[in-house]
Amino acid sequence: MVVGLVQNIRAALKFRGGWKGLFQLGYTNGDFPFKMGTYKGCDAAGNRYYENKTDYPVGQHRWVEPGDIHNFDSCQVAPEWQGWLTSMHDATPENEDEFIDELKKRIRPSAPSDAPYDHNVGHQDPYYNFNHMHIQSQVRSRGYGIGNSIVGLPAFAPNAYYTQPGSPYNPAFMKKLEFEGDLDASQGGGRPYKNDKWKERLMTAAEKKASEPIVDEEFVSSSSGGLSAREEAILARGGSLPGK
Repeated sequence: MVVGLVQNIRAALKFRGGWKGLFQLGYTNGDFPFKMGTYKGCDAAGNRYYENKTDYPVGQHRWVEPGDIHNFDSCQVAPEWQGWLTSMHDATPENEDEFIDELKKRIRPSAPSDAPYDHNVGHQDPYYNFNHMHIQSQVRSRGYGIGNSIVGLPAFAPNAYYTQPGSPYNPAFMKKLEFEGDLDASQGGGRPYKNDKWKERLMTAAEKKASEPIVDEEFVSSSSGGLSAREEAILARGGSLPGK
């Protein structure tokens, strides 16, 4: 057991380029340092792809080692490598054209077609990604005006995730902020409000007291004639009060 462990460490040191590479991958994923295989290729993000059909069962025999070990996201796996990584096919990107040509031989047309393409993939527009992230819904700010340092999104940059038409998060359907007035309009502005509730929140205690209606108690008592609120309501509806 000890001999096998020493041999694994020696092989891992050689495969990882020394102690630094061994500890670095041990920090990111405990399985990586001692998982060795055949290097199959690399994508634009620096992710490295390996395969080992001898020591690992199907489903674990292919893996990716991230180019950015600190901020890796699964959506950074390039689409051209996704099919190979999940064992959908055995063609790496450099052999993809040959793989498609081989599959096209199995296609049996059911009807004549004037389409300019001889396979079901059809026309493909160039695909652009942000920071090697192929799922754009991940490209969003972590808070208002702070951006996202994990994916490299600058502050106040627009989010890339899709929003439905009519959504309050869709820029085309965001309601423009309009103000009804300003409490400091006579002084050049400074406390704008968009509704009465907002206005009330901005007002100071002195301003709220000054805006309250002035009640003349003497006038109220003389005009009501000593009637209660219920009696006043009866008279207001055209009723009569017995004994009065």
